[in-house]
Amino acid sequence: MDREDDFDRGTRTRRAVLGDAWVDKSLDNANAFNADFQALITRYAWNDIWGRPGLDHTTRRLLVLGMTMGLARWEEFELHCAAAIRAGVPLDKIQETLMQGAIYCGVPAANTAFKLTMDILREEGLLPQPAPQSAAARVTRHQTFSTPQLRVWLQGDGAPVVLSHALGLDSSMWDDYAAHLVSGDAGVRHQVLRYDHRGHGGSATPVGPYSMDDLVGDAARVIREWGRGPVTWIGLSMGAMVGEGLAIRHPELVSRLVLANTTAKYPQAAVAAWAQRIAAVQDKGMAAVAEMVVERYLHADFRATHPLAVDAIRQRLLRDDPAGYAASCQAVADVDWFDRLVHVRCPTLVIAGARDAGAPPEMGQAIAERIPGATLHVIEDASHLSVLETPAEFRRVTGSFLQPAR
Repeated sequence: MDREDDFDRGTRTRRAVLGDAWVDKSLDNANAFNADFQALITRYAWNDIWGRPGLDHTTRRLLVLGMTMGLARWEEFELHCAAAIRAGVPLDKIQETLMQGAIYCGVPAANTAFKLTMDILREEGLLPQPAPQSAAARVTRHQTFSTPQLRVWLQGDGAPVVLSHALGLDSSMWDDYAAHLVSGDAGVRHQVLRYDHRGHGGSATPVGPYSMDDLVGDAARVIREWGRGPVTWIGLSMGAMVGEGLAIRHPELVSRLVLANTTAKYPQAAVAAWAQRIAAVQDKGMAAVAEMVVERYLHADFRATHPLAVDAIRQRLLRDDPAGYAASCQAVADVDWFDRLVHVRCPTLVIAGARDAGAPPEMGQAIAERIPGATLHVIEDASHLSVLETPAEFRRVTGSFLQPAR
């Protein structure tokens, strides 16, 4: 027989949200004066409200942060913020909540909220990497002058590098690697340009389907507007396919080429699978394929040990415009550079992941054998998103390749 009452159920929810230590302290410190108040909030706040099925706990946590921020209830804000972080609420969701608060609660409130959150992250050993705002390191953002407009990110000062992202993701997949290139830790400082491909992130979504020639044309105009070519092009998956086409069709714009986790042409069976994916997205949206894509992008061991990173990729996919994603899938499915790879004349590094099911090492080897003078490096513990799964190895391999010729 269930002998729990509303107080017991509320206490259980309160523990799940705030942790045992805080709840034990609060309940143990109750006295004849405040015991009724403790019982009130436990029954009505933690059972009747937090126990309602209409909102999940993550959404409720974020709402509490926004409301305590607006009311300047900083003790409550700090308590719930620390509990949210320890419970694994994605930091990007907390960041967006505070950014929203900057508009609706005011900049002074946001300034305090960011400070308290940073203090908690520091105590928990979760403080993100530095993102200096000095002129040399600051990330600037703009749109292309030409259309369709593409969102462009630029940072650093030095040898020009373009980073090109995978299907369904955006320029943020390169955040850590771009900071590494800008810092000079790779042995030479770089100026890094990233952009969101059409149909992705902050870029325009023209009517599809798209062709790989469309994406290559976008890449060429981004570089020409930048005025820094020829560039080192570092692309992963779809981004590498674009790099292949750029080196073939616009060789004057590319000085070096890194092709990671990619192919130059899919076998017919894979093309049929792409058609099924496109149909699923057009019919039911990104939720129909997001989990499958996450499993192909990140291997099981990584998914088990990096839940926050996995959720960030999942959420990025779910935010995609289905029309832009489907249109881009068509360009990827139709990629056909293989016979023309012999015309690539710039130094080329091919990277493959030994655990990559979508672009296995055999595909990378075929590309490396086709491009004159290209070299292949297989990362043993990577599947598709090698720059995220094995960042140190990705940096080491590309760092050697990026060293200036002596």
